[in-house]
Amino acid sequence: MEFSGSQTIAAPIETVWAYLLDVNKVAACAPGFQSLEVIEPEHWKALVSVGVGPVKAKFTLDVTRPEMVEPEKMVVKARGKAPGSTVDLSGNMNLTSLEANQTQMDWKANVVVGGTLASVGARLMSSTAEKLTGQFFSCLKTNLQAPQETKAE
Repeated sequence: MEFSGSQTIAAPIETVWAYLLDVNKVAACAPGFQSLEVIEPEHWKALVSVGVGPVKAKFTLDVTRPEMVEPEKMVVKARGKAPGSTVDLSGNMNLTSLEANQTQMDWKANVVVGGTLASVGARLMSSTAEKLTGQFFSCLKTNLQAPQETKAE
């Protein structure tokens, strides 16, 4: 399945880029995120719980960022397993500065799900992905557009 979209974020491109570089901040916005372990600077293990319809799965993901062009392009790849299911995903993000305090993020993700989750939740996969993507960007925008001094870390 391929998904894509565009988001306008009310923050300077440098602020958006710095946020995206901080894997802990990005992971905290991922729906179902449970834990993150740093293996190398651009390589992590993440534990994410996902539900598609009646099927719930806890994926252990191997996540890398194989390509970055500061401050405009980032590629993320992840491969994971859950009991009876697999997922393979890649995502590209391209940032464009629209104004001093506005950044456009054009993104594309390719997701391949196999096993139980794919067979049972196939009809619901697209709507679930849209819902999870919406939650992710809502969190991202809230964190990036909020006054930084009010953020408790």
